[in-house]
Amino acid sequence: MRGLGAYATVFTPRKNFPFAEGHIIFLFNAILATDITEILVQTGWVARGVLAILLLFSLISWAMIFQKWGMFGRIRRQSAQFLHIFRSTHGVTNPQALASSGSPFANVYAAGYRELQAQVGGIAPNPHPPRLKSLSAVTVSMQLASAEEVRRVEKGMAWLATTGSVAPFIGLFGTVWGIIDAFAGLGSAGAASLRAVAPGIAEALITTAAGLATAIPAVIFYNQFLQNIRDLGQRLDNFAMEVTAQVEKAFN
Repeated sequence: MRGLGAYATVFTPRKNFPFAEGHIIFLFNAILATDITEILVQTGWVARGVLAILLLFSLISWAMIFQKWGMFGRIRRQSAQFLHIFRSTHGVTNPQALASSGSPFANVYAAGYRELQAQVGGIAPNPHPPRLKSLSAVTVSMQLASAEEVRRVEKGMAWLATTGSVAPFIGLFGTVWGIIDAFAGLGSAGAASLRAVAPGIAEALITTAAGLATAIPAVIFYNQFLQNIRDLGQRLDNFAMEVTAQVEKAFN
């Protein structure tokens, strides 16, 4: 705390100002030296309620983070496998012959293939394939399937956004309440003693730290997953255009 003492010396204690340099240094020493468990034991019911709410937000957010992380990993692997097989066929093929994975690309292709099959009444090797009635209908089917896949991977993102925006304010509420307790303790003590306000200030700081610890990971992973969703949506749109070009060459 030598550095803290150096900063504290810039304050000139006045006659009527109770918090002199030594008192300020004692306050920070008391907060830093106090065990976290002891702080939690001494917190009031409001601070404990705030910490319980933040803990609930944090647990659900981390569960959502791990679930999304694994989901995007599976999507990358399955999509790479499907696109490799699709592009090696060089034509319009039954989706069951490509890959049976749950890749979003496979679902988009299957939607377009179903519309194509409904128009031409079955796809088989034929030197004179039937003409396609509406190419735009095939494209629209794939675009709708693409939007549905994006909505599917977006599930749970609202919780991360809510946690990142709300958790700091919940912690701030605990901070304000802790400061109120600190001044209430100062008034009940009848004297300007930092021993009376230190528990309340420590309570305020720990709720602030809990709010930030809950919000920061949620914001970081929300931005990362949002970028992954945008990339997936763009790739699905490009894939729908690629399939449309293959269908147009095969049936027009």
